[in-house]
Formats: sequence, structure tokens, C-alpha cells
Amino acid sequence: MFASRTPGSRLSKTHKFTIAGVAAVGASALAFSLVPGNAVAETETQAVSSANVAWSSSVDTAKAAALQASIANQSAFLDAKAQQQAKVKADAAVALKAKVEAQAAAKAQAAAKAKAAAAAKAQAEAAAKQRAEAKAAASRAAARKPVYANNLDGWIREAMDIMKKHNIPGTYEGIHRNIMRESSGNPRAINDWDINAINGVPSKGLLQVIKPTFDAYHIPGTSWDQYDPVANIVAACNYAADRYGSMDNVNSAY
Repeated sequence: MFASRTPGSRLSKTHKFTIAGVAAVGASALAFSLVPGNAVAETETQAVSSANVAWSSSVDTAKAAALQASIANQSAFLDAKAQQQAKVKADAAVALKAKVEAQAAAKAQAAAKAKAAAAAKAQAEAAAKQRAEAKAAASRAAARKPVYANNLDGWIREAMDIMKKHNIPGTYEGIHRNIMRESSGNPRAINDWDINAINGVPSKGLLQVIKPTFDAYHIPGTSWDQYDPVANIVAACNYAADRYGSMDNVNSAY
């Protein structure tokens, strides 16, 4: 009679193999009791041998299954490990690429910034140089600019320098001579009795020119004031050059 099983429990492979072995031994013992003499002994030996072979085969099958399961587990573990290593390597490659690209972008940005700074510096230096040159030129021009006395001699000399720039002929002697005849060197002189005065355009200034003549022969850069001594001389000499060839040729009212 077999032992009763506890509800919900299962027999392990070892238990199953043990029961099979006990059953085989029991069968052998039964056969030995039925067969007399040597036949009984031989039958018992054969039964025990068969039981051992069955037991050994079952153990080998279990070992093989366990080995196969172990190999499968190891293979799965190695596959998972290889996938993890591949992922780590891929992630490292992506991170390295991003790092290299970031470094390249930073380097390009730094180069662009340095180039812009160099351009700004060069522009500032060029502007500073231009200002310095302009200042130096103005200084040289100021140094070369003559200072004229505020008297008849100074007025004539300043007027002659202006006349030279505009190709207006006339000598110091010719200008001085006509000034002394017309106004005696008084820049505020005015003729209020001749025909020009009667017509409302009196002769004024050092060389006694009327307003229409002064305006028509005025030289740019000089004053528009008819009484201004330099402007009066230059305009009168420009008129005399046009009418008589030069102020030097004028010896009377003109």
C-alpha cells in the first residue's frame, strides 16, 4: 500500500526516482521468491541491474537537463551583458560626438568674437589715426596762416593773398594809390553827393564801390558787408580787372 500524499504537495524528481527504485527492488524480491534455486538468483540479479540502469538513466537525464538549463541561463546572461555593453558604448559615442561638436561650436564662436574685436580695434585705430592726421593738418594750416595787422597795410596784404588764389591781378602800389585817392584809407567812407548817391546807391568803403558792383564782383569767403575793408578791396579789384585789366591801370574815378 502506497503512502498517502499531502494535499497541495508535489513529489520532486528525487522522490520519484526513489519510489521507482523501491518499486523495482520490490519486484525483484517478488520474483526471487517465486523462482527456485539459481534461476531465482539470476532473475534477481537481472532485476536489480535493470533498476540500476533505469536509475542511472534518469539521473543522467536530469543532469543533462540541468546542464542545458545552466548553459541557456549563461547564454542569456552573456547576451544581456553584451547588449548592455553595446548600449554603453553607443551612449559614450553619442556623448563624445556631442562634446566634440560643442567644442567646435565654442571654438568657432570664440574665433568669430576675436575677429569682430580685431575688426573693431582696427576701425577704432583707423578713425583715431584719421582724426590725428586731420588735427595735424589743421595745426599745420593754422601755423601757415599769416596774421594780418588790423590796419590799411594789413587789409591790403590780406586782400592780395585772396586775390592771388582767385587769379585777380593788382599790386600793393596800385591798390594803395587808389585807396588813398578814393577814401584816404577810411573803411567807413561814403559819398553821399554824386550821381550814385542821388540814385540811392552811394559809393562806400576804401575803394568806394556801389552796392550792385560789390554784389556782382564779391569773392566767396569774404564778408558781404560793403564796409568790410578786405571784402571791399577784393571786390573792387575784381571789378577793375574785368573793366580795366587791373587796379594798377586805374588812376581816376572808375
